[in-house]
Amino acid sequence: MKRILSWNVNGIRAAQKKGFIDWLKNECPDILAIQETKAQIDQLNEELINIDGYKSYFMSAKRKGYSGTALYLKDVPENIEKLGCEEFDDEGRTIIAHFKDFTLINCYFPNSQEAGKRLDYKLRFCNAILNRCNELVASGKNVLLCGDYNIAHTEIDLKNPKSNHKNPGFLPEEREWMTKYLDEGYADVFRRFHLDEKDHYTWWSYRFKARENNVGWRIDYHCVNDDFFDKVLKADIRNEVMGSDHCPVLIELDVD
Repeated sequence: MKRILSWNVNGIRAAQKKGFIDWLKNECPDILAIQETKAQIDQLNEELINIDGYKSYFMSAKRKGYSGTALYLKDVPENIEKLGCEEFDDEGRTIIAHFKDFTLINCYFPNSQEAGKRLDYKLRFCNAILNRCNELVASGKNVLLCGDYNIAHTEIDLKNPKSNHKNPGFLPEEREWMTKYLDEGYADVFRRFHLDEKDHYTWWSYRFKARENNVGWRIDYHCVNDDFFDKVLKADIRNEVMGSDHCPVLIELDVD
């Protein structure tokens, strides 16, 4: 079995000051995928790079203090790679790890921003990810796509859908892409386990006591290709974990 956690840490150096390393050692997942590291590797100390029991891999943005993804792995993967699209790799948006039983794609999807300022960029990224997933599945691989999608798919995935229809993360084009992605043969794992359950969120604004009142959005996901879903044992949202405006999401897989 493999326990895999995904978490937008909203700055790995800030998370370190809030107990990130102790949390990881206590949680002890097989894989931790993190997003929004906001750091280049030469800005990190040895304690953060070399956590006992883990090998770390970082894909940082060229711009300092921005975006970035990383993996902490107990097992050495067969290969680590970027997405291979310069406009996205320059922002450190994707890190891909190939294992014997599956390929993990860890993504920090772009925010479409106010008035859809970066919507075209985001949709290009979304389509590039879908294409990569489809290529891997067509080649006989199983895929786990995890990370901060910056998309609340349906109205059940955020507290106040009616007032957010024109806001980034809930724009029709974003939601349509998510539907297209799932329709092409992928499962939103948490939603498959918790079909019509409300009030499950992974991100909360720092304003208006949103987390205290659970006024949030579910925008962090694990998705797998449909043929791989029977290997999923569990999916959970770890909303008790503090240290970021996001919380970690968990999946357990019946693989070696």
